[in-house]
Amino acid sequence: MIKANTGEADRLKESIEASEGVDHAYIVAGDVDVIAKVTVDSPGAVKDIAATKIQSIRGVEDTQTYIAMD
Repeated sequence: MIKANTGEADRLKESIEASEGVDHAYIVAGDVDVIAKVTVDSPGAVKDIAATKIQSIRGVEDTQTYIAMD
């Protein structure tokens, strides 16, 4: 879940989807602006994508990570 700076959602969606490990990014309405789906081999890989790649994109205000268990 990604919170974008005002007016940045469209640009962020493209940048997030271009990040290695991201399957899709969706612009949504609500408390967050973009939801990104990633498929990884281990929980540690999620940290690399969220903390290193997505949070370093200009315009990302905040992220929240949820892991599907099945």
